[in-house]
Parts: sequence; C-alpha cells; structure tokens
Amino acid sequence: MEATIKTYRNDRKYPFCPGCGHGLILDGLNKALTKLQLDPKRVVLVSDIGCVGLSDQYFSTSAFHGLHGRSVTYATGIKLVRPDLNVIVLMGDGGAGIGGHHLLNAARRNIGVKVILFNNFNFGMTGGEHSVTTPHGAKTSTTPAGNYEYPLDVVSSVKVNGANYVWRGTVFDRDLGDWIADAITHPGFALLDVWDLCTAYFASNNKLNKRTMEKLREDLGWPAGLIHKGDRPEYTGALRRSAAGVRGKPLAQPKALEPKFTSTIDRKFHVVVAGSAGGRVRSSAKALSVAGILSGLWASQRDDYPVTVKTGHSISEVILSPEPIRYTGIPKPDVLLLLSQDGYRKAGKYLSKLTAEDWLFTVPAFADLETPAKKVVLDFAGAKIPAPGRELALISVGAVVQRLKFLPPEALQEALQATQRPDIAVANAKVLEKGLTYGAQMEQ
Repeated sequence: MEATIKTYRNDRKYPFCPGCGHGLILDGLNKALTKLQLDPKRVVLVSDIGCVGLSDQYFSTSAFHGLHGRSVTYATGIKLVRPDLNVIVLMGDGGAGIGGHHLLNAARRNIGVKVILFNNFNFGMTGGEHSVTTPHGAKTSTTPAGNYEYPLDVVSSVKVNGANYVWRGTVFDRDLGDWIADAITHPGFALLDVWDLCTAYFASNNKLNKRTMEKLREDLGWPAGLIHKGDRPEYTGALRRSAAGVRGKPLAQPKALEPKFTSTIDRKFHVVVAGSAGGRVRSSAKALSVAGILSGLWASQRDDYPVTVKTGHSISEVILSPEPIRYTGIPKPDVLLLLSQDGYRKAGKYLSKLTAEDWLFTVPAFADLETPAKKVVLDFAGAKIPAPGRELALISVGAVVQRLKFLPPEALQEALQATQRPDIAVANAKVLEKGLTYGAQMEQ
C-alpha cells in the first residue's frame, strides 16, 4: 500500500503581502489535494501573470505558467491531450477579464478543468488598477473617484454557458478545501469564485474585510455557496468515446488516380482561367488538373479569389507537366481563358506576357482586345448554346481541350467521375459535353 501524502506543499514560503488572501486559498488547495490523495505526477497547476501566477512553484506537482489571460487555454490543451490528468487553473480576476472568451468557451464545452478564481477585485501586481470584477463605486488607481462600471458576475456567466460545477465563497470559509476537493472530483468544467483580499491596494482603499465583503455580496444580490452542480458529459471523455470507432483510422480514405490516357504535352504547360467568383472556375480547373494526372502528367493548381468568395474575381492557374513540378509559379500562360469583367480586371499580368505562340480564349465582350496571341472568341450564343451562366468555365475548358487536343476529352469526363459526387458528376458531364461539342465545331 502506498504511503499517505501528508502535504503537497513544498518547504518554500509564500511571497505574498501580509494579509493577502492568496495564501489561504493555496492552503485550501493543499487541503483538497491531501484529502483526495491524488498522484502528484497527475496534477497540473496552470497559471498566468499576476500575484496568483507565483503560486505553482510552492507545490510538488506538475505546473505550466503562461501569458496573462491564457491559463484556461493552456489547461484546455493539456486536458484534451491528457484527459487522465487533474488540471487545475489558478487565475486572478485580471486574467479572467483578459481571457474571458477562453473561460466562457471552456465552460460551454464542459472541458474538465477546474478553475480557482483568486478574485481580489483589482490588478494587484501592477498597481491596483480596476478589473472586470471591481465593484461599482470602488476606488482603485485607475478609478480614484470611484468605479463607474459594474462588476462582471463570473459565476453566472460560466453557469449559463454550461459549467458543470459553480461555487462562490471567500477566503474566510473554513471549508474551502472541502469545496475545492468536491469540484476536483466532479466531472466537467468547474469554477470556484473565491473573494480575496488585496491588502496592498484594494482592501485598504475600500475598507474591505470579512464583514464588508459579505455586505457587498448581499448588496449585489449574488448567492454564495454551491450555485450549480450539473451532470452534462465532460467533453474530453465524451469526445473520445464518440470517436472510439474511428480512432487511429483515416477519416478520409486516399483515392489513387491511376493514369488511363496519354497526352501530347512534352513540357511544362500553363493554363490560366480568369473568371468570376461563384462561376465554378476552381472546380473546372480542378477537373483539368485531374485530367492531366489521369493522362500520366504531374499537375498543380493555384487559386486566387477574394474573401467574399461569391463575388469578385476567381483565377485558377494550372500547370501540367511530364516532369515533377518544383515551382508552381506561372511566368506566362500558354493558354489564357478570359471569361468575365472580374477576371479581366485581374488578368493584366497574364495578358501583357502573351506572345504569338500563346492562345487567348475569351468571350464576345473582349472580342476587340488587342493581343499578339492567337485569339479565339467563344461565341456560345451563336452556336445555339443557351447562356452558360455558372456553366461558362466548365464549357470553356471543354472547348479549349477539344480545340487544342493537349489532353484527351475522355480524361476530362473521367476526372468529373473521379472527384465529384455521382449526381453532380452526371450533371456536369452534360455541361462538359456542350463545351466539347463546341470545340469540335471550331475545328471545322
């Protein structure tokens, strides 16, 4: 039988100011750990900046110390990777304000970390500035005439967002250690809001003591003691249970593209499709790239579009090559498909580099565009193909492949089947056939 651990505190003395409540809270934590007899190697104390950030060095456990307001984030990461660990966050009210977003989301997810909030109503380490929990009217170094703001109710905030365990009390509660132990053993996210004394700044400036602390809580109408104890599943355990059937397995099985066709391309061949966002430019370029792979070539694709995704330009650069592609930039296109005004506004760098050896395929709107390249106007309306709309890019790619014959048209059709859902592939095959038919007509 293993020997009983009498204390988790090492022999170093606390560095806090005389009368500071931090030491009492840490004594409560030590009492809780001793009561539970947790393996010190499986206890991680996580802290950030502030007087409370000095605390972890006084315990013979594992610890992590990081940036101000980010302790809950670090704790979440530790718990996700090692759900077997007891992860305890030691956080001040300053850190709770700076990292409020992390605090709420850990509660919302019900991550099994335990937060002990050392709430002394101000930034005690940096000069006594007001924090998110500073009471209305309280005097601090940044509110010398009294705080005009109202305090954040951290307890209610985490409770309403899904915390499994919420408690509020003070450093004067003799059973604080028992409550910390109860929170540690209860599954899910826990927060203990411990009202504390900063004797260097806040307590002296606002006459805060046990009696006035209790009156402040009553005036705010905030209850004390155990506020909530829920039974929501703890996130890290529930996540692993839900993923047990696929653990260690790839979520998407790789699908090999075996060459079935041949190509006439004997060097790097650059194709640029310049159109409008939402016009299926990228998916059409993908079909071209996959068709190249199916034809025994190496392929790369680079896309450029605005953050609005469905408005503005959409440009795809495709490189097809019989040799591995070491550089994916396109110095100039061998073929430029110019399909819209949006594409034209972004296509200047391509147009300016076209030579007599290159091809420009474009729509009637740019029929008068001057270029040294061989220009082909894609007049689908004249060929009795209804206004292509969103089909324009795929029809145009089909027409170009059929006209220039650098890839077999069958490879394009196969590419749709290999990369798209069956129903979408069938619909797009009909669209592609329009482009192939138009390309055949151009040859006559």
